[in-house]
Amino acid sequence: MKRLIFFLLFLTPACMFADQPAIERVEPPFWWTGFRNPALQLMIYGKDIASKEISVAGSQQEGVVVTAVHKVSNPNYLFVDLKIGASVKPGVFSLNFSANKKVVASYLYELKARKKGSAQRKGFNNSDAIYLIMPDRFANGDTANDYIAGMKEKVDRSKPDSRHGGDIKGIANHLDYLKELGVTALWMTPLLENDQPKYSYHGYSCTDYYKVDPRFGTNADYLKLSDALHQRGMKLIADQVFNHCGSEHWWMKDLPSADWLNQWPEFTRSTYRAGSVSDPYVATIDSNQFSRGWFDKTMPDLNQRNPYMKNYLIQNSIWWVEYAGLDGIRQDTYSYPFKDMMQEWGKRMLEEYPDFNIVGECWMDYPATVAYWQKDSKNLDGFNSNLPSVMDFPLHDALIKAFIEKEGWNTGILRLYEILSQDFSYPAPGNLVTFADNHDVNRFLDTQNDDIRKLKMAMAFILTTRGIPQIFYGTELLLTTGVDKGHGTIRRDVPGGWPGDKRNAFFSAGRTVAENDMYNFMHKLLNYRRSNTALQTGKLVHFIPVDGIYAYFRYNSSGSVMVVMNNNEELKAIDTGRYREVLEKFKSGREIISSTDIKDLSKLTIPGKSVLIIDLKK
Repeated sequence: MKRLIFFLLFLTPACMFADQPAIERVEPPFWWTGFRNPALQLMIYGKDIASKEISVAGSQQEGVVVTAVHKVSNPNYLFVDLKIGASVKPGVFSLNFSANKKVVASYLYELKARKKGSAQRKGFNNSDAIYLIMPDRFANGDTANDYIAGMKEKVDRSKPDSRHGGDIKGIANHLDYLKELGVTALWMTPLLENDQPKYSYHGYSCTDYYKVDPRFGTNADYLKLSDALHQRGMKLIADQVFNHCGSEHWWMKDLPSADWLNQWPEFTRSTYRAGSVSDPYVATIDSNQFSRGWFDKTMPDLNQRNPYMKNYLIQNSIWWVEYAGLDGIRQDTYSYPFKDMMQEWGKRMLEEYPDFNIVGECWMDYPATVAYWQKDSKNLDGFNSNLPSVMDFPLHDALIKAFIEKEGWNTGILRLYEILSQDFSYPAPGNLVTFADNHDVNRFLDTQNDDIRKLKMAMAFILTTRGIPQIFYGTELLLTTGVDKGHGTIRRDVPGGWPGDKRNAFFSAGRTVAENDMYNFMHKLLNYRRSNTALQTGKLVHFIPVDGIYAYFRYNSSGSVMVVMNNNEELKAIDTGRYREVLEKFKSGREIISSTDIKDLSKLTIPGKSVLIIDLKK
């Protein structure tokens, strides 16, 4: 009997007999026992399925109760509420569909056992350094999946905006490289199916929320990658998108209801003015267009206020956390969906996973507008997002300007000091994700006229200041593209990631002298941070920059680190008496990058456009 059940679970659709009505989709495709919230809502899709009565049956049906059946305007959909009692054991039960009191179709639904400790999982945190990968551009480990019959876009590496063939296997093949580099968490741009005619490589136009894109691999491949990361003591962060789907998503041909999307009489873009949500004086027309406007013509805007859409998205997040053993989520365009739904999503996630971490992309210029979205902010309107972390875009903007501007009263390196001085806006500034660049902006090196010294200063800063640092793939290899060359160019391939590449930058022998120098800089700094709790969670004290010199300290009971940045072109000799309130406890130190011992801390010499990172000794 067990073999029969196993066989039936993999029928597609999972109807038991060929002459029964087709049940094309049941989502989530399976679930688990043992969640705090016993409610589960199934979206069932099939021809005229709404005309059928539904019940549960089988050896596992005890404790599984149909609490409500919801019909919508489209008769091809049913939304079925189940309650899974605390006593329900893992196994299979049957969803029976009846007409005139006669069962005409059955679907076997599985409830799996949760892994031990699943609810107590620890999310990414200050001890981590996140490495951001765009899978299509990192490495092609399986050329057999470059072309998938029936899918709309094929590989063409000659075009920046086409698919290039990178995949999960390519990432898995280089986990030891990442481990050696010193990163501890991996964030990949979305891996879900994006069966769009073009621009499908980036992953942000999902066409199936429960399926990895076959050109990246399979769901099982993703699970193997997660296991391989965890075996190395590394973490996995998934990129999710609640604001929109792809225009070729399967439901677009047969929407459940007119309000499944935010519809307009004609195509209407979002204003992209994210600050309008927290604006106490905002006009309704502006806030409405921001949240309801479409991100792009190929990205239909989801209506998260539709109760079935809301449940669908929340359950999808929980499903992937449980299935793939996720250690975190990065939520794309976080501030664009309706904020009341996002608030509930955060609440539900933290109820199931109290120590989990989620970072939201809140792309705004000012600390106050970004802080509005972080959990427990003291907002005038009483809104609490339940979002633990936000991306620190204000700090990113300051980094771009800090090293290229002339030093002045409010320019140059003072910009870094000023941004950090506004951390009173955030309830948890240490939980912000900091970055110099990512997949949506120009590579940092390009913004600095390819001055590697300035890139090193930026990397040193985000790896020693407060927050959780994120590094864009290839930064350690000096990947450059030129300013404003377009997203497809910013997201260039890593040399050596493809069979037949002329050189392999994943190995020292395949790098230039400059690339090896940058790699070694990042390797040393990342591995130092990985073992230094003062840089991870220590207190921060910084001194107002004077004459282009910015000094700050990170310290806790385990150790202290002094960081000095010289934003001038020329070498500077520094009298450290101004820093006496911190330095008076220490007699010597060791500069981390150069591995040089410093016996006298009263005076320091620092070359132009460089950083000293000193492990202090009493």
